[in-house]
Amino acid sequence: MWPLRRRRLWQRAWHRLAPFALLLPILLLTSVGARADLKLCNSTSSRVGVAVGYRDQTGWATEGWWNIASQTCETLLKGAVPSRFIYIHALDYDRGGEWAGTNFMCTTDKSFAIRGVQDCIKRGFKRTGFFEVDTGESQEWTIRLTDPEDRGAAEQ
Repeated sequence: MWPLRRRRLWQRAWHRLAPFALLLPILLLTSVGARADLKLCNSTSSRVGVAVGYRDQTGWATEGWWNIASQTCETLLKGAVPSRFIYIHALDYDRGGEWAGTNFMCTTDKSFAIRGVQDCIKRGFKRTGFFEVDTGESQEWTIRLTDPEDRGAAEQ
């Protein structure tokens, strides 16, 4: 009698939980597919160092450096792009030169995460020019750096 009762309990439990067990793989697959990131692809023939700047709910932030090999892509920020405008500064390690702009933010020579863009020098940082990327409020975006003879930086 006891094994029969146990089997009936398992059958009832399975009938109640089966729909959830079948939905779990679908939920996991759709959450992985919905991932949105900010990526940068280095389409140049050189290794590059990249810093990113953005404004989020708590203010301005800059982060760096990502060292990106020639002809490869890296995720700079995981999750949804934090704001419509993203700012990039990149250095060409092999041939010299940089991708820069007129939007000044704080950086350092080593790996960094800095809050705020004011008084960089007073706070012990470098004041560095970044170029602006308009993501059009997209949740995911890829920036492509190209060799100077290929028009500089292209976005997609």
